[in-house]
Amino acid sequence: MSSIYGEYEAYLPRVLDMLREELEEYDDKVFGETAEHIFEHLTARIKSDESMREKCRRRELPETAQSALRELQDAIGLRIVCAFRDDIYEIISYIRSLPNITIVEEKDYIRHSKPNGYRSYHMILLVETDFPDIDGNTNGKYYAEVQLRTIAMDSWASLEHKMSYKKDIMSPELIMEELKRCADELAACDVSMETIRKLIRSS
Repeated sequence: MSSIYGEYEAYLPRVLDMLREELEEYDDKVFGETAEHIFEHLTARIKSDESMREKCRRRELPETAQSALRELQDAIGLRIVCAFRDDIYEIISYIRSLPNITIVEEKDYIRHSKPNGYRSYHMILLVETDFPDIDGNTNGKYYAEVQLRTIAMDSWASLEHKMSYKKDIMSPELIMEELKRCADELAACDVSMETIRKLIRSS
């Protein structure tokens, strides 16, 4: 079976590399000016053929390149993990300034967390490239999903994700309450650490 991305599969890693290089160059620039990294680490992936096909089936979409590259917008994904909340918003401002990127959608789950306590900043980007796209454009456009989190948010999300696979658990309501409590405590810790950094910088 051929890839769901068709002939455009070869361009996805190149688009991802463009985004990663932009962000790493920005991190280098910030480090050169402040001796502090703007993010702790960055992970990136191309959604596998199997995962994209499964998502198409869930959404009742045909398993085609059109669905994978236009109807769905997360074939390319990046996660940026920062030490401090303010750094997340600095990176967002930088992404807004990039001339080849249009922000299609934003969801701020940091200031407006989900009911279970989940916090993160989500963005859908449309990236203009030098590669052809499925619409027949020479300077094609590709979607990418970006998630930005603090270390605390990322740790909580990772643990919550692992536990969400458990079936037939006892007292699910109590577990949800505890997860929410832990998320709120970690969020308070993020605020405290931000305050400490500001005090150190102003001294």
